[in-house]
Amino acid sequence: MPDKPKPQPKSKPKSKSKRRSAAWFGPADRDGFLHRSWMKNQGLPNHLFDGRPVIGICNTWSELTPCNAHFRDIAEHVKRGVYEMGGFPLEFPVMSLGEPLMRPTTMLFRNLVSMDVEETIRANPLDGVVLLTGCDKTTPALMMGAASCDLPTIVVSGGPMLNGKFRGRDIGSGTDVWTFSEDVRAGKMELKDFLDAESGMSRSIGHCMTMGTASTMASMVEAIGMGLPANAAIPAADSRRSTLAHMAGRRIVEAVHEDLRMSKILTREAFENVIRVNGAIGGSTNAVVHLLALAGRVGIDLTLDDWDRLGRDVPTIVNLRPSGEFLMEDFYYAGGLPAVIREIGEFINKDALTVNGHTIWENSKDAPNYNREVIRPLDRPLVESGGIAVLRGNLAPDGAIIKPSAATPELMQHRGRAVVFEDIDDFKARIDDPGLEIDKDSVMVLRNCGPKGYPGMPEVGNMQIPTKLLKQGITDMVRISDARMSGTAYGTVVLHAAPEAAAGGTLALVRTGDEIELDVAGRKLQLLVSEKELAERRRDWTPPSGVERGYYRLYGEHVMQADRGVDFDFLVGHSGAAVPRESH
Repeated sequence: MPDKPKPQPKSKPKSKSKRRSAAWFGPADRDGFLHRSWMKNQGLPNHLFDGRPVIGICNTWSELTPCNAHFRDIAEHVKRGVYEMGGFPLEFPVMSLGEPLMRPTTMLFRNLVSMDVEETIRANPLDGVVLLTGCDKTTPALMMGAASCDLPTIVVSGGPMLNGKFRGRDIGSGTDVWTFSEDVRAGKMELKDFLDAESGMSRSIGHCMTMGTASTMASMVEAIGMGLPANAAIPAADSRRSTLAHMAGRRIVEAVHEDLRMSKILTREAFENVIRVNGAIGGSTNAVVHLLALAGRVGIDLTLDDWDRLGRDVPTIVNLRPSGEFLMEDFYYAGGLPAVIREIGEFINKDALTVNGHTIWENSKDAPNYNREVIRPLDRPLVESGGIAVLRGNLAPDGAIIKPSAATPELMQHRGRAVVFEDIDDFKARIDDPGLEIDKDSVMVLRNCGPKGYPGMPEVGNMQIPTKLLKQGITDMVRISDARMSGTAYGTVVLHAAPEAAAGGTLALVRTGDEIELDVAGRKLQLLVSEKELAERRRDWTPPSGVERGYYRLYGEHVMQADRGVDFDFLVGHSGAAVPRESH
């Protein structure tokens, strides 16, 4: 955080009678008695029910989500700030989504958690909310749910781990796991050395310290205006993360007085800023589906074409893994996201409002850059044209994406023979078969791993290179799927092909031996098979059967495709937070 915080705008308190919480705690009748009386069994005194703002602290703490395991402490710091400003903080839990442990994929449950958040906020006496987010899907899930309610809201991210350390050098979560794993398979690294790296990689509290999805989404929180300055980069173990949480607690009370709702911040201009910042930081491809879904919740018409148009000319200037060299701890010391926004000021909508009451440019225009190797100037970028490239063609008529900053330049224009894997189980069974007919020029195709097909759209798109090719020194190949990939991953990987195979997309019709053309500069992804042949293949195609019960069935029946953000069709648009009927 800056050493000298900018003065906050003076709050203009609104009438207490307009607060939602007054409908629960205000009446001097039977219902008011019940609401206050039961709350008092926690030792709460009378004066907390005097009409002051009630602030919900939405906590995704869980010991099953290692990235968020320090959130009990973070919540206490938020509460201190709320109390200081005369607010009444009340902490509540929601389902926690942890990438390290959850199966089949946390993406399957993102929309479920968003519903948990939305309905918990709406059903309770809350005037404002602080969202505690960290691991990948907790950030979009909580923001989507809160956006559907549209109360004053601030997001506090949990912060990245300290740099990993292994035998005298820095290592990064995810990115170096993939590298080490391939080295073991290629015979370049001993298994015992691989296992020794575990403890050094994850050596402090916090989420991935590479520019993976967690760090990307924390950056998106700050860039879109929903977090305080420096939210993205302060390490979880740094005391300044606790200070930021404390200040967020103070600020949310002011935001309630000002009626600074999410809809006033999540504007078209703010989403455009996010797309451009994502290009500058070399952010995760997962940001695409999450931001499309969030935009849908607030009625912003954001599309894949916007991602391509707005991000393609933004240079990647943040030199972090997987695209570059450094890690999030270095990024914070270099100046963090405010320094990035200042560097790319010509691309930024400067008047976009943020939760601290100032514009994005007021928060960033004087931000120092302490290390121009970590945060490079525009005239010396890591990648000339960053962002996310959106590809179209008969193989993905509704779009597919690739991250140029993480790809091999020589493969960005490529034509090769398809080697098709029916699903992830087929891939795992055959990828290391010495008899597999595949070479360095082949195009690996993985299907039935999209929103409906897996179900849940897992991070398996960065398919492993066959061992026999690794031993020949091949480290990258063109890979295409309807899946996602970890934000910590890298390679010439085409993702999110829409429609997916399980929904009848052309990906379902590809056969081994077909020729595929990739042309990133021309934004083209084409299966070189005639329309007549594809029509004949389609007649023989049978859609996979869906799951028959529970949340899986709800998901399969209502999830939209990747180009629509993988949200549920019935959650598009927001419902507000009108006070529900009394319960007694």
